[in-house]
Amino acid sequence: MATFVLVHGAWHGAWCWQRVARLLRAKGHDVYTPTLTGVGERVHLATPETDLHTQIMDVVNEMKFHGLSDVVLVGHSYGGLVVSGVAEKMEKAIGSFVFLDAFFTDDGQSLTDMQPPAAAEAFAAAERAGQTTMPPRPAAMFHVNEKDRAWVDSLCVPHPIKCFTQKLTLTGARERIARKTYIRASAYPNVPFDTGRAKAQAAGWRVYDIPCGHDIMVDMPERLAEVLEEVA
Repeated sequence: MATFVLVHGAWHGAWCWQRVARLLRAKGHDVYTPTLTGVGERVHLATPETDLHTQIMDVVNEMKFHGLSDVVLVGHSYGGLVVSGVAEKMEKAIGSFVFLDAFFTDDGQSLTDMQPPAAAEAFAAAERAGQTTMPPRPAAMFHVNEKDRAWVDSLCVPHPIKCFTQKLTLTGARERIARKTYIRASAYPNVPFDTGRAKAQAAGWRVYDIPCGHDIMVDMPERLAEVLEEVA
């Protein structure tokens, strides 16, 4: 059986994985869903200094202190930056690496560097104004299915802004992992994720398209669980 570490994206928490985790555990797999510092049930731990490195270490320590190896490491959306940073520190413990509709950053990039100019300026303006968090985007914006939008909106919280503006240092650990996969939410139009999919495909990664909104784990948990078992 496989060991999965599922890393959520911005504004979310472990709660978003509950359907997929239930399906994988029912098949006998071990599933870990760490909530990143400052969001979800750990929202009370947010400080002005919470940054991308903080959240990378959340996952690194989840793996270290549970003694995990041959992990299927999955990062959703902003979580792509987190798991890329985790790979730098835990490369030997990762057996399969998965970007789930995630930002495919290069060395020296931040999440804001991958945004369209207007969005990047909104992040920069918020930081100049002294804001320490960015408010969550509505579930409807991410094309979450209508029946789950109120639930998702009720649990999303502001995300520490330094997580979006801190640049990521990469030395190629992610690329050295043997099994790599990109899963694209094909019903959610988005240029950075289309770019990520294309980069992954050009680099020889396995690529899947799932016809739903950005929160694939909410919209199509059964199909996602199937794909994760395949890539494990």
